[in-house]
Amino acid sequence: MIEYLQQSYEVILLSSPGLAWEQIRIAHPNVKCVEVCMERRISLMKDLKALWILWHVFLREKPAMVHSMTPKAGLLCMLAAWLARVPVRVHTFTGLVFPTSVGLKRRVLMATDWLTCACATHVIPEGEGVKRDLMSHGITKKDIRVLGYGNVRGIDLCRFDPSLNYCLNYDFGCRSNCVGKSTGSLTFIVVGRLVGDKGINEVVAAFVRLYQEYPIARLVLVGGYEECFDPLEPKTLEAIERHPAIHAVGVQHDVRPWFAISDVAILASYREGFPNVVIEAGAMGLPQIVTDINGANEIIEDGKNGIIVPSKNTDALYKAMMRMTDKELRDSLSKNARKMVASRYDQHFVRKCLYDFYKEIL
Repeated sequence: MIEYLQQSYEVILLSSPGLAWEQIRIAHPNVKCVEVCMERRISLMKDLKALWILWHVFLREKPAMVHSMTPKAGLLCMLAAWLARVPVRVHTFTGLVFPTSVGLKRRVLMATDWLTCACATHVIPEGEGVKRDLMSHGITKKDIRVLGYGNVRGIDLCRFDPSLNYCLNYDFGCRSNCVGKSTGSLTFIVVGRLVGDKGINEVVAAFVRLYQEYPIARLVLVGGYEECFDPLEPKTLEAIERHPAIHAVGVQHDVRPWFAISDVAILASYREGFPNVVIEAGAMGLPQIVTDINGANEIIEDGKNGIIVPSKNTDALYKAMMRMTDKELRDSLSKNARKMVASRYDQHFVRKCLYDFYKEIL
């Protein structure tokens, strides 16, 4: 969005440090960048320090608007912007954690989301599901609306094009003949963090069961582990390590070649805001199995471009994967996949929605 917004605005970027942040700074040397350390998890002293720094940044820069994303940055930036009397304060909720939490953690998360909304002048939910949760749980009573069809980034349809030739530079070793459409196998793919919250335990268990009845099936897992935050179950890790048809290929900077060799994409997450990976897989023409959660159930229409199943349900996943062994069904869903994404999430359309919103509120 940066070049697009620079046509009309002076843009200042603010973020915690990290690899992605460094890549952005290198790619946009003419954009002013401000680095402020913000912890992902609750850390009272570090959070207060970050709030103090943000307040001083906003006092110094005197922005006409602060627009924040992600939960912690949203809370700190909206509060600091309110204290600094920034006239327009916008927060985008790209997902909500509290609906799947319980007990004290749930109450704390709801309170922080309420405070974020209270400090913001405008709230953008990324999708109708996020909007419903914010309204129904009393997080805000402000007039909030979804921009376009609910995605914040959009998709570059020229880049995610199934008709292009993609080069997959990966050594599968002795199992190299197990992956790829050309081998005659049925390849399922999961792209995302390999953690419990993403439903990886259920996916692996369902696949192991499927493989017993359909031994040409293959499962490719694209993403990294997070042992500290949400580790997988030991039996899941063992299956990933030992199963001859499960390939954990780690973090990949370009997921397009992996989609290109796959037949079906799976998102088994417990919660999302608006999953970009479902849009990307759809743009690549893949039929999908997704859980019935915010965002995913707005991109996928059951029986039209994919199958929707309950979350945390291994048996439902297994049955959906077994249904996908029917090539006629896969072809039918695939025909609708790309055109449905193109009609709603084209990058130019998504950018225009945000650009028009900025013009309206400024």
